[in-house]
Amino acid sequence: MAYPNQSFNSNQPLANPGWIINPHFCAPYPVDLAIIRKVLTVMNGNFVVTDINSNILFNVKGKVLSMHAHRVLLDGAGNPIVTLKQKVGVMMSAHDRWQVFKGESTDASDLLFSARRSSMFQLKTDVDVFLANNIKEKVWDYKVKGSWSESSCVVYAGESSTIVAQMHDKDTVESILIGKDKFMVTVYPNIDYAFIVALIVILDAINSSGEGGRGWWFDFSGGAD
Repeated sequence: MAYPNQSFNSNQPLANPGWIINPHFCAPYPVDLAIIRKVLTVMNGNFVVTDINSNILFNVKGKVLSMHAHRVLLDGAGNPIVTLKQKVGVMMSAHDRWQVFKGESTDASDLLFSARRSSMFQLKTDVDVFLANNIKEKVWDYKVKGSWSESSCVVYAGESSTIVAQMHDKDTVESILIGKDKFMVTVYPNIDYAFIVALIVILDAINSSGEGGRGWWFDFSGGAD
């Protein structure tokens, strides 16, 4: 498989080397993930992430219309890996800020990273990602840019041009073969692919009301937390 728009080298240093969620999700080779879009039932909201052999790696479930929107990333066996929660507040919500915590926790001590849109109004996807130890947030640790509606977002390390993951354009052979309700994401070697999946969950949440409201999360489980 070709990896366009970059000069990738497996020995290329990254701005933030090492794992973020769990070293179990770091592989010494590229990992291709299929993100399967679901038209969801009233009581069970999720989408599924598989490998190229259709083995289920992750599920995503959560409440979106509750007072505090959150989602949980589960592994293939149903074990919670991280909880993603929208940060409440006038200034923060204007930029669609989400926080990601270990397991099912939402305690500040278990914060792994957060992500937010770079500006309130944007035609294309532009999301800044900050690791938990980056308290001042003067410089982002990862940047996501591209077009969510066209399945062509790219994840960069820091302020560099180093690509750590990218969604395939919908006109690629792989996208045509897997159908319009799925898209592929390639995660590069030694990158925590659970972290990349969590970013995709956040992109879905942010773009459900952005880029023309083309998000595809339909969880109507409701209720206040």
